[in-house]
Amino acid sequence: MRESVFFFLLCLSLTAPASGPVKIGVISDVHFLSQKLTSESEALAAFERATGRNIRDLHEVLDSVLLDFQKKEVDVLLVSGDLTNHGERQSHIDLTEKLERIRQSGTKVFVVPGNHDINVPDSKAYTGERAVSVESISSDEFAQRYAPFGYGDAFCRDTSSLSYAAEINERTWLLCFDTNRYQDHTNTSITGGRILPQTVQWAESILRVARARNIAVLGMMHHGLVEHMPYQSDFFADYLIEEWQENAGILADAGLKVVFTGHFHSNDISLFTSPSGNTVYDVETASLAMYPFAYRTMQLVDGKLSIDTHFVTSVSGNPGLADQYRTQLEAVTRRVARSRIKGSGISLPVETEDALVKLIVMMQLIHVRGDEVPDDEIKSAVRSFAGLLDNEESDPDFLFDFPPADNRLVIDLGTTSSDVEKD
Repeated sequence: MRESVFFFLLCLSLTAPASGPVKIGVISDVHFLSQKLTSESEALAAFERATGRNIRDLHEVLDSVLLDFQKKEVDVLLVSGDLTNHGERQSHIDLTEKLERIRQSGTKVFVVPGNHDINVPDSKAYTGERAVSVESISSDEFAQRYAPFGYGDAFCRDTSSLSYAAEINERTWLLCFDTNRYQDHTNTSITGGRILPQTVQWAESILRVARARNIAVLGMMHHGLVEHMPYQSDFFADYLIEEWQENAGILADAGLKVVFTGHFHSNDISLFTSPSGNTVYDVETASLAMYPFAYRTMQLVDGKLSIDTHFVTSVSGNPGLADQYRTQLEAVTRRVARSRIKGSGISLPVETEDALVKLIVMMQLIHVRGDEVPDDEIKSAVRSFAGLLDNEESDPDFLFDFPPADNRLVIDLGTTSSDVEKD
């Protein structure tokens, strides 16, 4: 009871007259690997073959994006998890040094952890013939190391997780959710995520105060709050929080209008409307560690959030970055799709399996970039696969992309989905 009273008094003390426009940058899934943990070696070569990532390229991509944010003079930078490759302490140290430079330029930086960031049992360095184990970090150390990037500025911390609430300005708060299961890690990191019931209750209390004070609240978490593609909860459940519909409904009814997510490495915006008619938008930003190397800039003015998307297509060390990594993503997706089909235990004729793999690859390549528009080749692939299943599927019957638009959008944080504008 005393904590509740204290919290309400604290929130009241933060209320002030309206502020001006806020410029916001968003990145996700950086998967930063310290150069101190790599060298030209067989271990690094094997890692890069398996992941399709060239470490030098990824460092250049991150540096170019952070420089662009500085040029655009963003007021706030949001980083929605998977900050490091696999939770290496050295990677956290080096990444915070980069974030400190943009913070020193005047940008407030806020982070949340991803499933690759804390208590990772198999963190590795790649400097010899084989990868060798290195230290990860604990949840307490994470909060300490990222104190300048949200945790030290929080006006309220959740006692059950690394979730926190911070002030962006006098009229805007940021509600950051820790959706990870690092307490349960044994041999490697756990992909799936959840919001603890205690954390949901904590968030509801903050949202109630914000609503009473007419303060806009932006959310951020690593895992998806809302489905972004057909059957995602059936085939890719680990990329959504557990019981996502129930939790999305609770948060929407409590007044959360938008949440920034990552994890699925795709650039997509989706929405969910609760049975009570309240809508929350899930703005998922693609990874800076793979094609299409997307990041977002936004402006919040008079309760309207304008979202724009940018893509890194080249860096000085790799002018053909986008084309090269698109080809690599195609190969990785084909390999993973075929493996998952084999692992499902479902026996398909070779022709049917090939058609399904082809369709999955083509859909993935357009989904990761957002605003999926199926071309004639994809439509033909859908018809071919449907024909092999003796299905009468026609083009209009197949939903490629949930509304709204993915890359450019204006969301009115004070209204319902019917008032969303395409920029």
